[in-house]
Amino acid sequence: MGMDLRVVPAEEWWNRGRDSSHDGERDLGLMVTDFLETGGGSGGAGSWCSSDSDSGFPDPSYLSDKIQYLKYSMAQHETEVLSAVRTLMLTIKEKDLHSVKSGTCNASCIRFYLAKLLRLSGYDAAVCSARWQGGGKVPGGDNEYIDIILSDSEVGQDDRLIVDIDFRSHFEIARAVDSYQRIMESLPVVYVGTVARLNQFLQVMVDAAKFSLKQNSMPLPPWRSLNYLRSKWHSPHKRHLGPIDQQGPGMFSPGLHGQCAENLKRLQFALQVEQESERFMKKKSGFSRRNKPEIMRIQGALAP
Repeated sequence: MGMDLRVVPAEEWWNRGRDSSHDGERDLGLMVTDFLETGGGSGGAGSWCSSDSDSGFPDPSYLSDKIQYLKYSMAQHETEVLSAVRTLMLTIKEKDLHSVKSGTCNASCIRFYLAKLLRLSGYDAAVCSARWQGGGKVPGGDNEYIDIILSDSEVGQDDRLIVDIDFRSHFEIARAVDSYQRIMESLPVVYVGTVARLNQFLQVMVDAAKFSLKQNSMPLPPWRSLNYLRSKWHSPHKRHLGPIDQQGPGMFSPGLHGQCAENLKRLQFALQVEQESERFMKKKSGFSRRNKPEIMRIQGALAP
């Protein structure tokens, strides 16, 4: 099924106004402090802990296999977009980031420049800023990522792909056991795909985090729960074609761009390692010829 690309009109602001929403970083900071001070016990932060059962954890090898299946069970158009994103990411130079004004150094410069390159390549790409208020067992927070809208002229339906350029960073936990570290490092450096496939990654990583934390007699903190992780990409968002206008002293200082430059070097190095690893595996095992049968085998093994 062919996919053509068109520009989609700017989306509306998320449901809640910025002025009335909680400060996500402040909310999370207070939650972390409370959680650590009480040890994740009863009352206080304990009410924010995951209510899921601590028994019956999936085996780490099962979770590792599932990550591999999810990485390579991509639709053709997802594979093509991933290839384009990787190629463009590796072409970005530090000086390119100087043309992007960014208020905070959370890799915003890289996202906006990458989104620009994607648009020049014909994709309807934008940077999405999401924010959500805390409630129940989910702390408030915010997140920034890229999305691409693909239009299918045959069925008249859009397909929205999420592009997260630093995917692994969302799953770092304290005192991770070796099996968790290996699973996290097997995640794609850059995630490109649908929200549905993203949800499957999130569930696997929450299960892996529970297993790892249990080995150290630690509960799952609220900012690593499935509902919190889902909020990062499911919350109401606004699409931005240009950098968000932020005012304040030092907002556009060279120091901030220096930090983004370090992030760029780190991500590009990780991408190169990932691609070299994939090329090595294909050459060593003929993975390119056996890719589909291998995926079918893993899929059968992972079926409920």
